[in-house]
Parts: sequence; C-alpha cells; structure tokens
Amino acid sequence: PVAEALKSGRSIDKIYVKKGDKHGSIIPIIRMAREKGIIVSETDARRLDEMSETGAHQGGIALCAAAEYATVDDILENAQKKGEAPFIIILDKIADPRNLGSIIRTANCAGAHGVIISKHDGASLGAVCAKASAGAVEYMPVARVANLAKTIDDLKKQNIWVTGADASGDKELYDADFKGAVAIVIGSEGEGISRLVLEKCDFKVKIPMKGNVNSLNASVAAALFIYEVVRQGRN
Repeated sequence: PVAEALKSGRSIDKIYVKKGDKHGSIIPIIRMAREKGIIVSETDARRLDEMSETGAHQGGIALCAAAEYATVDDILENAQKKGEAPFIIILDKIADPRNLGSIIRTANCAGAHGVIISKHDGASLGAVCAKASAGAVEYMPVARVANLAKTIDDLKKQNIWVTGADASGDKELYDADFKGAVAIVIGSEGEGISRLVLEKCDFKVKIPMKGNVNSLNASVAAALFIYEVVRQGRN
C-alpha cells in the first residue's frame, strides 16, 4: 500500500521504516520517497506496531495528508483573485496538530489567504489537524516548504511585510501597523520562533502580558494577531 501511494502521487507527510538492515520492498519505497522529497524516518518495531491499525505493517508506515497541500504561489494567487493584499500566516515548528488545525480554522474565519508550514518540523495535515480545523483544511490553502527563512525572503520580494510574534518585540500588538500586505509568523510554545526565521522578520511584536504566566497557547496567540489584522481594516 505504501508503494502504491507513492506511485499514485498521493500527498504523504512522512514515511516511518524499521531500524536495521533493509531488504525486500522497503528498499524501492525508501528510494521513491527520497526522490519525491518525502521525509523517511527510522524507528523501532514497537513504535511501528503502535502506529499500525492492523499490525501487518511489514516494516513501513506512511502518514498521508488529510488534504492536498498548496504552494506559496497558490496562496498569492488566492489573494490576487480576491483583489486583496496578501494576508498570510507562517507557522514555525507548531508541533501539536490540534493547534495547527485551530490556527487554520481561525485563519479561514478571518479571511486570510493561506498558511505556510515547515516541511521538516512541526505538525502536518493529518486527521487530528483536520478534525481540529472543523473542516477548514478543505478551504484554506496550506503550503509546506523546505526552508521557512528563504520563503520569507521570497515573500518580502513581493512587498509583503513580515511580522514575528515574539516576547522580545519592540512594539505591543495593539500599537503595530498591520495594514497592507502582511505575513504573521507564529512560533512554538516551548521555543518560540527559531533564531534564523526571527532574524528574517521585518518587525517583532509582542502580546501584552499582565499576569503571572508569561506565554499563551500558540493557537490563542495566533488568533489575537490574526484578528488584530482584521480589526485594522481588512474586509
């Protein structure tokens, strides 16, 4: 089944294979996966047994996307077709698929044109994400890129201002200017935005914190930023 999924062009997030010597059909599967740029991760047999619904995994399991991925160009074309300045959400290492789904749902509700995630780090468009999105994965373009920092450089060449949500920000959320073409970068709860990605941002903006806890759930932080963009005049 994994080999056929690869041959058919099905969207596959990652393939897990058993550690140790490789033999039989798993060898061409690994080769095809790498040719298509799909991540292949080695794990032990017990982990494969836990992941498999049938227990007959034959040393390999593929995690397939619940929806087809878009491209960054698709997202920009989405904005162009609507006659609107691009409004994009960039997610750096959001590991929890429920957070990813929740952010996709919020982005869709707010009229954003697309979400960009990393190919190598963080959650992907699996079943848990799809459920948390309440079906928004069917409507919101989600692009999966190999290099977030390079993608940000490309967006800036399209005159899109990139703002990182970070506690070190010079401005607070409600003092920042989000008018025009904008991309918002949200990092993971534990690590925030990675150093290289943060360096690529045009601005760093923080959420005002008044209590004893100094961080928010990633999907809550994203919602605050997304709807501040809306409040500032997006239709």
